[in-house]
Amino acid sequence: MVSKKSRSEIRRKKHMKLRNRFSGTAERPRLAVFRSNNHMYAQIIDDVKGNTLVAASTLQKDVKAELEKTNNVDAAAYLGKVIAEKAKEKGITDVVFDRGGFIYQGKIKALADAAREAGLNF
Repeated sequence: MVSKKSRSEIRRKKHMKLRNRFSGTAERPRLAVFRSNNHMYAQIIDDVKGNTLVAASTLQKDVKAELEKTNNVDAAAYLGKVIAEKAKEKGITDVVFDRGGFIYQGKIKALADAAREAGLNF
């Protein structure tokens, strides 16, 4: 009998394949995105040093206060704008986008588009 792999296991495997192709540097850090059923998280990471330079999520009080729901496309777009603004404050303009093994549509696409509009280049 053929056993079917879980969606999270498939996503993790896709993510590892993506991570083998690129990594974040000091000049061009990595914008890593993770979404759960209830929240979204975005981090800008320097993989050479292993430091998180900027982080934002829908769990933060200031972000959560602006949102009606934390797990829809509107919340993802707002989070993209927030992470881009925080990155610009730190002087980061160019990043590598890491979709975390998720399909580039819906919430992930909304976050990426909002971050681009707010001034991040990728």
